[in-house]
Amino acid sequence: MGALDEPLTKLVGDRTAKVLADSLKLRTVGDLLHHYPRRYVERGQLTSLDELEIDEHVTVLARIEKVTLIPFRGRKGDRLEVVVTDGRSRLSLVFFNQGWRQKELRAGAQGLFAGKVGVFNRSRQLVSPDYQLLDEDAGSDAAKQFAGRLIPVYGASAQMPSWKLSICIETALTKHLADVGEPLPAELRERHELIPLPEALELIHRPRGQADRERAQSRLRWDEAFVLQVALARRRAAESALPAVPRRAREGGLLDAFDARLPFTLTEGQQKVSAEIAADLATEHPMHRLLQGEVGSGKTLVALRAMLAVVDAGGQAVLLAPTEVLAQQHHRSIVEMMGDLAEGGMLGGSDLGTRVVLLTGSMGVPARRQALLDMACGDAGIAIGTHALIEDKVQFQDLGLVVVDEQHRFGVEQRDALRAKGDQPPHLLVMTATPIPRTVAMTVFGDLETSVLDQLPAGRSPISTHVVPALEKPNFLTRAWERVREEVAKGHQAYVVCPRIGDEEPAAEPKKRRRAAEEDFEEVAGAASDERRPPLSVVETAGKLATGPLGGLRVEILHGRLAPEAKDDVMRRFAAGEVDVLVATTVIEVGVNVPNSTAMVIMDADRFGVSQLHQLRGRVGRGSAPGLCLLVSDMPAGSAARSRLDAVAGTLDGFELSRIDLEQRREGDVLGQAQSGVKSSLKVLSVLEDEEVILTARTEATRLVAEDPDLTAHPELRTALESLLDEDRAAYMEKG
Repeated sequence: MGALDEPLTKLVGDRTAKVLADSLKLRTVGDLLHHYPRRYVERGQLTSLDELEIDEHVTVLARIEKVTLIPFRGRKGDRLEVVVTDGRSRLSLVFFNQGWRQKELRAGAQGLFAGKVGVFNRSRQLVSPDYQLLDEDAGSDAAKQFAGRLIPVYGASAQMPSWKLSICIETALTKHLADVGEPLPAELRERHELIPLPEALELIHRPRGQADRERAQSRLRWDEAFVLQVALARRRAAESALPAVPRRAREGGLLDAFDARLPFTLTEGQQKVSAEIAADLATEHPMHRLLQGEVGSGKTLVALRAMLAVVDAGGQAVLLAPTEVLAQQHHRSIVEMMGDLAEGGMLGGSDLGTRVVLLTGSMGVPARRQALLDMACGDAGIAIGTHALIEDKVQFQDLGLVVVDEQHRFGVEQRDALRAKGDQPPHLLVMTATPIPRTVAMTVFGDLETSVLDQLPAGRSPISTHVVPALEKPNFLTRAWERVREEVAKGHQAYVVCPRIGDEEPAAEPKKRRRAAEEDFEEVAGAASDERRPPLSVVETAGKLATGPLGGLRVEILHGRLAPEAKDDVMRRFAAGEVDVLVATTVIEVGVNVPNSTAMVIMDADRFGVSQLHQLRGRVGRGSAPGLCLLVSDMPAGSAARSRLDAVAGTLDGFELSRIDLEQRREGDVLGQAQSGVKSSLKVLSVLEDEEVILTARTEATRLVAEDPDLTAHPELRTALESLLDEDRAAYMEKG
């Protein structure tokens, strides 16, 4: 075990090590050295207090303006209120029964103050914050430590404020900086003018100025990009070396028969992507392709044509969907598109046809047994299902293609467990309706070639989107329900989407708790707070609509906890026009295709992500009539939540919205969801802003892996790779 892998107990003691592990997930010396500052402040430069966010753990540099000791009324004890300022804004520090702190917290003193931002009487405050005064006598350790250079401010916790972290990191630098290895090859560092890693770590934690910080970040940015791209390049190289059975559609076969029945012409984009997929399927190595596209761009049709080509070539294809509703919808729409071509070997089926089966976890035993039999004996050329397809008892006669819908809902291991059911590695097509910026695709799905569908089929109607500020303008919400009634009166249908099902909690919430929540919400309107009222639910909303503004309409509910038969029945009746308004959770987010649906009202829209809202509204406007999406929110104008909703209302460009979505979240979270096993999120690299670094790192990584697949000549790089991945994931990548 290297020095950087040593547990922190040896460096900082058991007690501090436990706090670091529990609150910040820092367990080794290496973890501590790679815990970079979130920002820096200059000595004498006060923190901008008006930018602090509620519930955030912060460290601020400010000057004490006023100190007041206030006795409690009618009982023992007191409250010490300290007001600090940056010269423009003020922040209250509150200490209970700690009047003795008056001796050191004096007006005019400057210090670092750390705590969780709360709110009281509409003013932000820190309760019992940790602090370190910086304006003591010139000989103090604190003054010496911070004089003449930037002060690092670290991501911290209530138990471990920033300056305590700084002391731990200083100890690690002093004792172990010489033990830091060099993962980047010397010629690469020279080519791109990168400083050595030990120097970068010292400068990121001890910068003398902004130039030091920039040099350090430039080097560390390369580490994150290059090590990840090496991992992906090794996976690509290993998989491209695997054998696969070429799958070419035969002339006059099932695919030709299907194309001849299509009542429309494929878009240029669909033709181009279909050609890319056909070329991949014809090779002797497994296809690994990501198909991404706008909502309604026809990805499912492209995937179906690929599946039919594989069936033509004597193989089987499987479509893995994340939910039962989506699996059922895919099965229903594919069977409808294929007609008698989906009834191979059945009475009335086409001689060219095959069988299309559905497999989900809650199917009845007879239907499940028949589906398993049809897949095992090869009668079913196409199987559609959920995670149930991954179970050991599921067997195929000759699995040639795996299509994974909405890849972000699955781990890498899940998709590969399904691929392992083929005698030889089957081809892989991953689909997502969430548009992904180019650099994100290279970082998150870097082991896949990418195809993009950004052209909507002819006949798709425009969707107009509007924000409905229900709290500020209740009449707007009234008008929203009138619009729904108008659409139904025209013979159309509507969705109402809620963030919660409604049967998770007791129906009656204590009045005291509800009133407190409402009062707290008023205090922090526009801020992210857990004290807001509970999200609106499907069950309650449907009941109120059916007896209120939508009275007389046929209102039904749909959510994930309904019995499978009930879900399928509701969707069938909605598709058949027997339901006017479907009140649902996000189970309708992807794949649901009812062209007669023209209106969608999303309740508590601010509780959904930007990309999710874009997916949801893609369920309307799928026919000849224009679509309408209304985003209902209680959040006030000018808040971050309203800004997100305004962005969604302002554009139908999914790629632009995905960029906005990513900018408002930690990019590492995006990476962590897709790259199962990745231990640490991106800290310095920005997948949006650092396109040039990512592109260059990808090229360099591909070249290095081609020359040295096992990284024999680069042991430090191999060590860095192992630290990026957990043991299971690393072993998996080794196997390819």
